Amino acid sequence: MNQELFFYKYQGTGNDFVLVDNREGGFPAGDEALIRALCHRRFGVGADGLMLLEDSEKQRFSMRYFNSDGRESTMCGNGGRCMVAFAFDLGLVEAGKSFSFEAIDGLHEAVYAPGAIRLKMVDVHEIKEMDGDCFLNTGSPHLVRFCAQPDQVDVPGLGRALRNDPAYGKGGCNVNFVGRKTPGFLQVRTYERGVEDETWSCGTGCVAAVLSDHFLHGETSAYRVTVQGGELQVSFVSPAKGRYSDIWLEGPARFVFRGSLDANFLLK
Repeated sequence: MNQELFFYKYQGTGNDFVLVDNREGGFPAGDEALIRALCHRRFGVGADGLMLLEDSEKQRFSMRYFNSDGRESTMCGNGGRCMVAFAFDLGLVEAGKSFSFEAIDGLHEAVYAPGAIRLKMVDVHEIKEMDGDCFLNTGSPHLVRFCAQPDQVDVPGLGRALRNDPAYGKGGCNVNFVGRKTPGFLQVRTYERGVEDETWSCGTGCVAAVLSDHFLHGETSAYRVTVQGGELQVSFVSPAKGRYSDIWLEGPARFVFRGSLDANFLLK
């Protein structure tokens, strides 16, 4: 990094991110050490991940997401909602009007409204039952395990063990521990790969939990999900068992602060 870096901090139900306006292409996206340093909670800005807002030839913008380990990763639902808030603050989108942006898993439709940002997620075509758990991809791969008391689960310990199980693919998966409070109301705790710890919220994880619950019980298509950082809503259409479309994730995403770092950041 050979010049001053301007950044913004946003959070969506406690899932927090460093955001950079990279429409001019100056950010060194291949510098994993820089991204790790920016996300470090003791020596950097502190975040679960970093996102770049970049130009798109056909859509309003393009979103690139990097986990706090510095590596570019798959889709992040809360990150997408924070990116929508960032785009609104930059004047790229209008409140209440639907638009689309690009991400690693394809196009996402979104609508900005103060305190309630709606993000359309990718369709899900299959849910696998694996030893009583559910495994599916909602833009990122997720294992969903239902349990009676999520508050008593050792999420970092058990989540780390399951995340690295080769049964869930070479890259591992995110792991969600889910409690059913009532039909249509879930509690979710998530261990996120790339962060390698529990996060306060995971958007794609909440979607995975909701679809898994519907797959097993089929009682409603509109859910509330409570996470450590607040509450999200998920709705969908299910044309057949295990198939889901028109999936929407909704909840708050808020600006926290902005700042800048100089060229000697990594040397301090």
